[in-house]
Amino acid sequence: MMRSDNVKKGMQQAPHRSLFHALGFTEEEMRKPMVGIVSSYNEIVPGHMNLDKIVNAVKLGVAEAGGVPVVFPAIAVCDGIAMGHIGMKYSLVTRDLIADSTECMALAHQFDALVMVPNCDKNVPGLLMAAARINVPTVFVSGGPMLAGHVKGQKRSLSSMFEAVGAHSAGTMTEEEVREFEEKVCPTCGSCSGMYTANSMNCLTEALGMGLPGNGTIPAVYSERIKLAKHAGMTVMELLKQDIRPRDIMTKEAVLNALTVDMALGCSTNSMLHLPAIAHEIGFDFDIAFANEISEKTPNLCHLAPAGPTYMEDLNEAGGVYAVMNELMEAGLLHTDCMTVTGKTIGENVTGAVNSNPEVIRPLSNPYSKTGGLAVLKGNLAPDGSVVKRSAVCEEMMVHTGPARVFECEEDAIEAIKGGRIQAGDVVVIRYEGPKGGPGMREMLNPTSAIAGMGLGSSVALITDGRFSGASRGASIGHVSPEAAVGGPIALIEEGDMITVDIPNYSLSVNVSDEELANRKAAWKPREPKVTSGYLARYRELVTSGNRGAILELPHNS
Repeated sequence: MMRSDNVKKGMQQAPHRSLFHALGFTEEEMRKPMVGIVSSYNEIVPGHMNLDKIVNAVKLGVAEAGGVPVVFPAIAVCDGIAMGHIGMKYSLVTRDLIADSTECMALAHQFDALVMVPNCDKNVPGLLMAAARINVPTVFVSGGPMLAGHVKGQKRSLSSMFEAVGAHSAGTMTEEEVREFEEKVCPTCGSCSGMYTANSMNCLTEALGMGLPGNGTIPAVYSERIKLAKHAGMTVMELLKQDIRPRDIMTKEAVLNALTVDMALGCSTNSMLHLPAIAHEIGFDFDIAFANEISEKTPNLCHLAPAGPTYMEDLNEAGGVYAVMNELMEAGLLHTDCMTVTGKTIGENVTGAVNSNPEVIRPLSNPYSKTGGLAVLKGNLAPDGSVVKRSAVCEEMMVHTGPARVFECEEDAIEAIKGGRIQAGDVVVIRYEGPKGGPGMREMLNPTSAIAGMGLGSSVALITDGRFSGASRGASIGHVSPEAAVGGPIALIEEGDMITVDIPNYSLSVNVSDEELANRKAAWKPREPKVTSGYLARYRELVTSGNRGAILELPHNS
């Protein structure tokens, strides 16, 4: 029996069938599996403006393989457009709206299978969370990455644009030069062209086994992306026949594979919010400290923008995610027997994948570093952890001690940075920007880009209970937990306190005695919420800390 028979078969379902007739369903279609296609298409997100083409290709693939494709929508926020104002409070929170609304649509209408068509930052993890909940055969196919821009003969991307604004503030770039960047760094549709959050999560979808080969790297404008979408539609019908479901694929071992690939690729720190949230949906209690265990044995093989001069198109030409995974498999670093949407295991899929450019994907014998791209730092400033993309940190900032420059919100910090009030050696502290404190845990691409643009990237650290864009680079430590809004130690820092960042030893500490911190904590009082109505107010009440993936949970007393 098909799940959709619950709404299509039997006398009791005659009223339901009348509504399918209203939709134009034929009798022949009534007898076929009904496949929901979750479309994140809209006309405000550059990574999503081409998804109508992807969705149409998926529909052809589903129909070709004997299914009935039915499209329904998912929302999406463009993090770049939302950056630096109240809109960024509404970015991370959409992940759970996407998961919840997709669960509602899929179960209310009893689809037999699903094809998820996301692309940008929160859609990919939100739909992976939904796939685990709904647990019908599901395939992911993204819209693909943007091609890199070209400015004065060099490849550039969105992070270059933000840093150009900082350079203008420092007086090292003219307004005309900034305008040239503005017009050229984002030349096509697609998710922004570096290893930012969207591309990180699309690549990790391959590592999890939920996307076909190339899902993370084939550029949005390539015809090969349309072929991939058609094959995704065909593949979901095969998964339906074999009854292979997301929870058969997204196991604990698959999540650990994804974390391993994350370390090799040098993915966004936001993956350390999304992987725990996905793991939560399959009942796996993901401790972010797993990152350090895996990082210690996983070499960093790729330095894509913003960490280096290569882009997603280069990774695609070099062999893509599977070429990276084959390097890792040869070192015995992957669980090779995990099932995938191809109907084969990870080991079967990646065997023989060729690394055709050892400058883009370093071989195991010549890694960028022997340890992975991310690190979790703990200490008296972050007892529950914090996250840094160490593959994007220059050598001189791997260990740094400096005086705290404390700001209560992102805007105040940006004003100080661009006003020339931050000096080499400082540690910028931005607090009350966490999941509850924001609320919404804003990304901090503006201040990190301003620091880089002002020429301070190799001498200033930035720590926050908020988070960073995948486009951020430098000694940027986010997700500090517990956050300031619940009285975490970051709320107790005072101007001039000496803070030490020690990435090799996974430590983040403030040079203040336990007794003094206890006295400050006794005097600390919670702040009035910044938002008291609407979705953000409800989100603030339910959201957990950054170290738990900012998942939503009912209050303990409910």
